[in-house]
Amino acid sequence: MTPVTTVHGTAYPWGAKNVDTDVIIPAHWLKTVSRAGLGRGAFETVRSEPGNLFDDPRYAGAPILIAGDNFGCGSSREHAAWALADMGVQAVIAPSFSDIFSGNAVKNGIVPVVLPQEVIDRLLEVAQDQPVTVDLETMTVTTPFQDRFTFALDPFRRRCLMEGLDEIGLTLARDTQISNFEIGVAAERPWLNRESADEGVAVEGDRRT
Repeated sequence: MTPVTTVHGTAYPWGAKNVDTDVIIPAHWLKTVSRAGLGRGAFETVRSEPGNLFDDPRYAGAPILIAGDNFGCGSSREHAAWALADMGVQAVIAPSFSDIFSGNAVKNGIVPVVLPQEVIDRLLEVAQDQPVTVDLETMTVTTPFQDRFTFALDPFRRRCLMEGLDEIGLTLARDTQISNFEIGVAAERPWLNRESADEGVAVEGDRRT
């Protein structure tokens, strides 16, 4: 996972509330075994409407999405986060998120920023023609008009985003401790090693015959 410290650029000024995961990525896209290409299906039903925001060239490739309350509700499909990431979204700003979506977002390098509705309204206005910046170092969202909004994020999730750590990365970061533990267990309980286990299977097999 790529580390995220700052997300800066154009933002989709959407503001829609109660956007569920089926809107983010429809169910028929879930047959794929790859994350690549899911961005094409992101917001498919919204994109079917003429003049929709996601196909507006002014916001093409925007790394930030500004949404309304309860973003990512519905199913627990991680494909929703995969689709957003594949279309280039690195941060979503909303008054609230589904807990499962919020966790999936962090695991896929997307910053879930929670800010009050009045701040969302301001950002929706600014994002019409100006960039927005999300800074994990200072935990702020800023605009070219000197707006500065502070947000909170669980310290562990913040660390994972800034260091680019998903579950695999977190495990590998403790490789030394894990190896030392395994060496200690092998010394204390030698009967658990592979050779002993294999011998046990052979003996058991002989008894069955």
